[in-house]
Amino acid sequence: MPGEFTWPTGMRAAAAFTFDLDAESCALAADRSNHDRMSLMSHQSYGPQVAVPRLLEILARQDVTATFFVPGLSAEMYPDTVRRIVDAGHEVAHHGYTHEPMGSLTRSQEARVLDRGLEALDAVAGVRPVGYRAPWWELNWHTPELLLERGFRYDSSLLDGDRPYAMGCPDSDATGSLVEIPVDWALDDWEQYAFYPGWTGSGVIESPVKAKEMWFLEAQAMHRENGCFVLTNHPFLSGRPGRAQQLEELIERTKALPGMWVTTLERIAEHTASLGLPTYRHRRMSAEQVRDVFSHVDE
Repeated sequence: MPGEFTWPTGMRAAAAFTFDLDAESCALAADRSNHDRMSLMSHQSYGPQVAVPRLLEILARQDVTATFFVPGLSAEMYPDTVRRIVDAGHEVAHHGYTHEPMGSLTRSQEARVLDRGLEALDAVAGVRPVGYRAPWWELNWHTPELLLERGFRYDSSLLDGDRPYAMGCPDSDATGSLVEIPVDWALDDWEQYAFYPGWTGSGVIESPVKAKEMWFLEAQAMHRENGCFVLTNHPFLSGRPGRAQQLEELIERTKALPGMWVTTLERIAEHTASLGLPTYRHRRMSAEQVRDVFSHVDE
């Protein structure tokens, strides 16, 4: 990415521990009939009801402030949980309303999703989020402009960098930019732990020790590269006792890396915006260009 990136004085890299409070929303978004599956719904409700209090205790012990991405439906179903997150000083950011599959939505539909999610977070906890993460990390080409129109300052859904950058609107001539804070599937607990019969996962549930070691290797590498380590956890997955214990050990080891700035995505975005980096616009191939590059095999 263009531009010279530097961290605050005394820091050589950054780490953020983020939590997607999907609860029932992601199961419903995958299949609306899942509301009839009592056991599956209980699997999802474990996150806000049992796991979040445990995770908040861990974060308090480690003196770490985290970012929680909260779908509007989760906020409405578990208002006390979301208020407890806010009261503990953590950042609450936007994560859709019902964890909608964004790739299938039109611009106007996505605008309604953003607005309903904003209304829910405001009504429940008086929060106007500055950050956004697309459900399933599926950002649309029109999404950056919709986010800018609503006053968002950063997104964390793309996978094309080791550190944050300034992102323009690829689908329009709109001015302004968002801070993009990239993510990575290797740093998502879904790939390690998510399994429910008839809904998701391969049936292979990894050891929390293996996950911790893999993630710490990434943290060490990002530290060496002066990068930004962003871990994505889901409370209904990583908030289970054995996994939470290993997550706390990971946080402790990551904090101990010299010059590692452990903070929220909001603060990382604020710092990035202060650098005045050149705006990067993603290049979108047209349907005609795609047809042309495959013309030699389609004829």
